Amino acid sequence: MKVQNYGNHAKYYAAHHFVFYPLLVFFIGCTIHHAIKDPERAPEFWAITVTLVMIGWLSFMVRQHYALGNQNRIVRLEMRLRYYQLMHERFEPLESKLSFGQIAALRFAADEELVALVKLAAETGLSSREIKRAVKNWEPDHMRV
Repeated sequence: MKVQNYGNHAKYYAAHHFVFYPLLVFFIGCTIHHAIKDPERAPEFWAITVTLVMIGWLSFMVRQHYALGNQNRIVRLEMRLRYYQLMHERFEPLESKLSFGQIAALRFAADEELVALVKLAAETGLSSREIKRAVKNWEPDHMRV
């Protein structure tokens, strides 16, 4: 497995990102083309176009909603556990000062730099992008959807 860092930490699901969505865009383009070229059957093609757009939108929303909702909860719990193991203090007082994006970015920090980055982010409001760039020892997350 490749070493994970800021430049390559985004994850793609090949079936969705490189097959389903490109085919969907292709078919939507075809139905729009046929709707313009064949005015007599245009209402049918527009109905198919709207249906395809709705299928694409729903597939994206459902996939994101359930997977990321659960993962966001797990990321919060993971950070609470890691912080407690390192500091023997609860993370919740600091957590209330951080956005979820900041917490998610902090999970990439190795234990030796996590506490300092948490405190810096809570005090200065570093963005998630700035937090990720500040990480020296990147802890990979190969399981995030």
